[in-house]
Parts: sequence; structure tokens; C-alpha cells
Amino acid sequence: MSRRVVITGMGAVTPLGASVDTFWDRLLDGASGVGPVTLFDTTGFDVSIGAECSDADFSVLDRKTLKRLDRSAVLALIAAKEAVAHAGLADSSFNPKRAGAIVGSGIGGLWELETQKERLLTKGPGKVSAFTIPRLMVNAPAGNISIEHGLHGPSNAVGTACASAADAMGIALDAIRLNRADVIVTGGTEAALSPLGIAAFAAMKALSSRECDPSQASCPFDSARDGFVLGEGAGILVFEELEHAKKRGARIFAEVLGYGASSDAGHITQPHEDGRGGAEAMEYCMADGGFSKDDVQYVNAHGTSTPLGDVAETTAIKRVFGDRAKDIAVSSTKSSIGHLLGASGGAELIACVQAINHGVAPPTINLHNPAEGCDLDYIPNTPRDLRINVAMSNSFGFGGHNACLAVGRYSE
Repeated sequence: MSRRVVITGMGAVTPLGASVDTFWDRLLDGASGVGPVTLFDTTGFDVSIGAECSDADFSVLDRKTLKRLDRSAVLALIAAKEAVAHAGLADSSFNPKRAGAIVGSGIGGLWELETQKERLLTKGPGKVSAFTIPRLMVNAPAGNISIEHGLHGPSNAVGTACASAADAMGIALDAIRLNRADVIVTGGTEAALSPLGIAAFAAMKALSSRECDPSQASCPFDSARDGFVLGEGAGILVFEELEHAKKRGARIFAEVLGYGASSDAGHITQPHEDGRGGAEAMEYCMADGGFSKDDVQYVNAHGTSTPLGDVAETTAIKRVFGDRAKDIAVSSTKSSIGHLLGASGGAELIACVQAINHGVAPPTINLHNPAEGCDLDYIPNTPRDLRINVAMSNSFGFGGHNACLAVGRYSE
């Protein structure tokens, strides 16, 4: 029998706040983290709204550390610091050789890439920073978390677009199950809310252009949806082997039940209309966790607010749950925080864990007129009291990457 894995710590830096408690409280308040972009001058851009982490406290990291990090790694380290403290790991009650960091990011250090390209063009090659590569590489968050917390076990980076955090956590789950580690700091981070990031996604027609009221722009499953809102942030969790957690007296917030992944193997950006890839990931997750569709009360949807994606995911949920689909509570927290790309799965799994522990399912805000083909129970606009024993979190990415994680109420 494989080893059981539980969650003992969580850390969040999101457009709704820079801690798990703030993120959760504002999520239940129905707040929106979307507004005008202030990180750079958006004059001339087709899109000028986004979901920024304006409350992130960079002062929790020393200046020397900040100097060698891109914004994506900074957000990850801030979230990891909260997660590690939350788990009580700061007292060195673990073997560092049995602890690691596995963190996902869809794009990596985009700010650094843009900054140094500008220096190259305006000042010449001799002015490009020696920190460029260590800052922009996609494994910088995992590597720097390992350095910051002295983790000598498995340290990996995962880049599967918007499924990055979910896949990273799935790999972490397997690493502990297979006895390669006892503790893994895992999740995802992203800071692509930059000039190139906005311009590139806008060029694809992927972003919402509803700038007259930014707080309403992210509206998953609603008939008015016209694209996602680009966000930034980090969601980091501590996965730990159950007996190891019990031995050191750690608080257990939830059990990680299962993980499933699939590939559409179709279009590079569009999901299959019939939702087959997402459905397969959910089915694999159930099989991996040894539970059935009848055990699930809540699904945190990928729910990006795109015309194709929301219908495809709704169809996928129907394929999996059949007659039970309309009895399952489904919501998209992206309605409040925008799309954090490779970090989404981390923040959204934290929402699932909080939902289990607080007995409340977070809402899908801005849902007033469900679109054709979107006919499930999306918990519109107001949180719902709900006892949740099993929650599933979907993450689907460009490239056809699909991932699903399940967490459950912990019991002996």
C-alpha cells in the first residue's frame, strides 16, 4: 500500500491578498482582484486590465535575495515562507535530505527577459546582467525555495502551461508515495503580467476587453464572457507523508487523495469541444485516489471565462459525473483573481482545502446569465455552506495539458 500524503502548510500571494487567510476571506466576500494595470504604462495596449498582487510584501525577503530573483520567484518565495511557517517546519523538525521543492510555472521569468532584452538593445551586450539566466529560468522558484529552506531532497520544475502547478503537485504526491521524500514544498508561481505578456495574450484574442468595469471582466460561465483576465501570484503548499506529520505533531488540513493527467493531443490552444481530455484527467484522478464520483461534493473548475473553455469543461464534468453532474457544486475562483496561468492550480487547491475545513464552497462571481452549454450549479455570486468530504481541482493548459487533483477531509 502506498504511503498516505497530507497537507500541513499553505501559503498564498494572490490579487486578493498576500496570505492564505486574506485570500480566503476576500474570496468568500465576493471581492475582485481585477483592475487597471499599474505595473507598467499600458498606453497603446489593446488590453490594460489585469489582476496584480499589489499587497505582496517584498520586505520579508532580504535585499541580497531579492537582487537575484525575478518577480515570479519572489512571489513563490513569499508564499513558500508562509507555507513552511504554517507547517511548523521552521524548527528543523525534518530531515533536509528527505525534503524537497517541486514548483510549476508556465512562463518563468518574463519580467527579467524583457528587462535584459531592453538593456541589450539600448546599452549593448556588456550591460546585460550576470543574473539574467538564474533569474529567468523556469526552475528558479524551486531552486531558490530549496536554498532558502535548506531542502536537499527532490527539486524539480514543471512547465505545462496552466496545468503547471497541478502537475507539480501531482509529481510531489508521487515522490512521497514512492518513498523518495517525506516533505515536499510544492505548487506554482507566475508573474507574466508584463508588457510582453499582456501584448502577446491580447494578440491571441485570449484576453477580456471589458475594460469599462474591470471587476466584472472575469465572468466564467456567463454569456457575457469574452476571454480571461491575466493575473499573477503564487500558491504553495506543504505535502507531507502522514506518519511523518503525525510524529512531529503537525496540524493536518487535508489529505491528498489522487492525481490524474492527460493530453488532448489536438489543438495547441483549444480544448476538444467534447471535453474528453479534461474528463480523462478527472477519471484518472478518481482511479488513482480510489474513490468514485458519488464521493465528490465540490469541483473547483479551471473556469477561465473563455467561450470555448467553459463549455468544454462543463461537458467534461457531465461526461464524468453523468446524472450526478447537476448535483455537484462547481465554482471558478478565477472569477475573483483572474487567471494566474501556471500558478492557478496552487491557489485553487488552497481554496479547496479551505472549503473542506470551513464547510463553505467559494462562489463564481459575475455570473448573472449562464451561457448556452453552461448549465451546472456554479455557486453564483454567493458562497454556500456545504460539507465537503472530497473536492477536485481542474487545471487545463495550452498544449492540451490536463491535470486534476483531489483532496479530502482527513480521517484516521
